[in-house]
Amino acid sequence: MSSRPPVISPQQASAKPFLKWPGGKRWLTRHLLGLLDGCSYRRYFEPFLGGGALFFALQPEMAVLSDVNSDLINVYVQVRYRPHELIRRLKELPVDKATYDRFRSANPRLHVDRAVRFLYLNRTAFGGIYRLNRQGSFNVPFGGGQRTPEPLWNQNLLVNASKALKGAHLQKSDFEELLAEAGPGDLVYCDPTYTVAHNNNGFVRYNERNFSWDDQKRLADTCQRLAREGATVLVSNADHDDIVRLYLPTRVYRLDRMSGLCPVSIKRKPTTELLLLLDSRGTKRPCQRFRTPSGRITPYP
Repeated sequence: MSSRPPVISPQQASAKPFLKWPGGKRWLTRHLLGLLDGCSYRRYFEPFLGGGALFFALQPEMAVLSDVNSDLINVYVQVRYRPHELIRRLKELPVDKATYDRFRSANPRLHVDRAVRFLYLNRTAFGGIYRLNRQGSFNVPFGGGQRTPEPLWNQNLLVNASKALKGAHLQKSDFEELLAEAGPGDLVYCDPTYTVAHNNNGFVRYNERNFSWDDQKRLADTCQRLAREGATVLVSNADHDDIVRLYLPTRVYRLDRMSGLCPVSIKRKPTTELLLLLDSRGTKRPCQRFRTPSGRITPYP
């Protein structure tokens, strides 16, 4: 690691997310980089890895990444060490419903085989949706059309991601376990699973199956502790007053955007989410306002 800590500045990253992930934050990364412009950090922590959009935008020298989804973490590990083998094997697979159904029902034992299955399904499933049924089986139908794994090699997504992951520590763990390792000078980004479809209507009921209210309270307590100790913490969450009350006093921003979960663009509806910024420097830095076609960030009322 270099003697000087990295400084955040908006720039075009060479590596980009290689997964299509529900609730992914590709649309938000330019806002996050702008909000943190000029901040330095020691290590980067992301305990809800998902598609890793902010990690790939930052490409930190030292990163600690985790998720509770063991298959997801395995994909990142295999991409780091075996990108060319994954590409070779994916190129050999036809993109049709019969092959898709065969992979969807398969349960391979070897780590590299599981990664091939994960990548193939992720790139050929309807809408790029990742969804498991109550038995833990992948149950998204075949996507057809332009849904193919070709961008993984045509756009060098796997090779570039492999390079970006060289300095990262990857582990399957609960967020509290991972963040016990974070401390002063570290940058932490938390993006727990949540739905924005019921921000103000049955919020707890609809989110309980994803990330329980007790989990939300644990996360808020952990993030506030880290901020008091000198870490900079960003949290994405649902736009709800109960969430704001968990984190006060802190800086809260509302994000306006179009919903990205519907695969048909003309049917997407406007929605809002929250971004919470916690650090030991109080409110010295004013909120910066960004307007782009993909979203807007403004101070919370």
